[in-house]
Amino acid sequence: MIRRKLSLAAAVVTAATLTLTACGGGETQSADISTVNVMAPFLEAQPPSADGAVQKKLEELTGKDINIMWAPNASYEDKTNITLASSEIPHVMVIQGKTPGFVKNAEAGAFWDLTDKLDQYPNLKTTYPDIQKNASINGKVYGVYRGRAPMRTAVMFRQDWLDKLGLQPPKTTEDLYKVAKAFTEQDPDGNGQNDTWGITIPKWGALGTYSPYDFIETWYGAGNRWTEKDGKLIPSFETEEFLEADRFIKKMVDEKLINPDFATFDPTKWNEPFINGKGGMIVDVDSRVSVLINLFKQADPNNFQNKVGFVGNLEGPDGELRAHPTEGYSGFLAIPKSSVRTEAELKTVLEFLNTMNGKDVAVLMNNGIEGVNFTVEDGKAATIKPETAEGKAVNTDIKSYAQLGMNVAGNEFYPVKQPSDYEQQVFDKRTDVMAENLKDAVYNPAAPYVSATYVAKGAQLDNIVADARIKYLAGQIDEQGLKDAIKLWNTSGGDKVKEEINKLWQENK
Repeated sequence: MIRRKLSLAAAVVTAATLTLTACGGGETQSADISTVNVMAPFLEAQPPSADGAVQKKLEELTGKDINIMWAPNASYEDKTNITLASSEIPHVMVIQGKTPGFVKNAEAGAFWDLTDKLDQYPNLKTTYPDIQKNASINGKVYGVYRGRAPMRTAVMFRQDWLDKLGLQPPKTTEDLYKVAKAFTEQDPDGNGQNDTWGITIPKWGALGTYSPYDFIETWYGAGNRWTEKDGKLIPSFETEEFLEADRFIKKMVDEKLINPDFATFDPTKWNEPFINGKGGMIVDVDSRVSVLINLFKQADPNNFQNKVGFVGNLEGPDGELRAHPTEGYSGFLAIPKSSVRTEAELKTVLEFLNTMNGKDVAVLMNNGIEGVNFTVEDGKAATIKPETAEGKAVNTDIKSYAQLGMNVAGNEFYPVKQPSDYEQQVFDKRTDVMAENLKDAVYNPAAPYVSATYVAKGAQLDNIVADARIKYLAGQIDEQGLKDAIKLWNTSGGDKVKEEINKLWQENK
């Protein structure tokens, strides 16, 4: 959840509160905001040009002059805190998550509470109330969330290995073990060497970060970060199912069905064992399916099909399917009170955001400009080839403009047309599998709530359990050592976190 430094955040709250006090002198502001100032991160080497084709089209569609303060993604949180403490605060700010600075500012009254306002705007009224609840802070909505695919969990495997060994795709966690064992022991690459393993996992210790460990623990019934037991919310790692899941993972580690260097393996090289015929499976987000297929395609354009297979979430030992979702959002667009001072101005800004979340702008920010960088074929966005200089500029710019996309009523833009019929079939299957898994999604019931103790100590607390989990899986401590770490989490502040989370949960039921 919240894992950043607090010193600057505390100073920002003071500055924001003073700004609000200074604005409360009864002065009236015109609701006519002709130029909307926006702050957002950019992801490329350079920010989009203010006189670029995408910017011009955006202003045409919204009927507003738009001044975007772009900041590098890598340093965006620091820039956010500095901006909030300055006198140059934009009308709309992309906030990347429930960081300490944003939570403190929001609860101090520095941002507009939009809880009862968004339903008045057709493009801002969410069709995913669970996700909007996840994005709230203790029951209050302080921004229009930036929707992201709520279901992305997949198990990818070497389809050619599966076919060679006469196996079926895994459906359950027990199937996962059987396939991993076969990939390790039955020479799936046919080279006569004992040089393959079942599952590749990179260095990935943190709790609740969509790791393979998190997925398997959810499949076993531990919940998703937090879970309800006996009328209370508890961390997933306090459940027996968490221990059962980690025993299962450790069994695969001990039997060498998982790469032996899993605790230190470089995440940037995660694809390599799969492509090079060493590791047969990856448990990760489904978009990696297309990445793997493309790597095979680059190596052999005439023989890349049917190398990668995949399924979604797996049934646990009890036969139940508990799918592990994301929280469904990536931060939000928030409106500071120090720059948008009246209800009338707020209405103007919300109308602007309502237009921004309509189909025309969604297509612009996610697909680009029809006839310049893409055309519509069979309801899909097909890239124009060969790429022109103008088309290339648009393709580059929309990677940053997409950071302003909200999509709270679902994606209104065109899906991208895949390069071949085979790749299109795989893409369509991914979409269908994720949609089906979403029916069995297990959301984090504590996601909307922010514990003050967790804000202050969460990273240190979680590291206690995360480090112990890796050490247990690696055989450096036994199960009692893992249990002792969970007890230490509680006595070091975890008990207070649970008390605060449960109080907020009860108050907002």
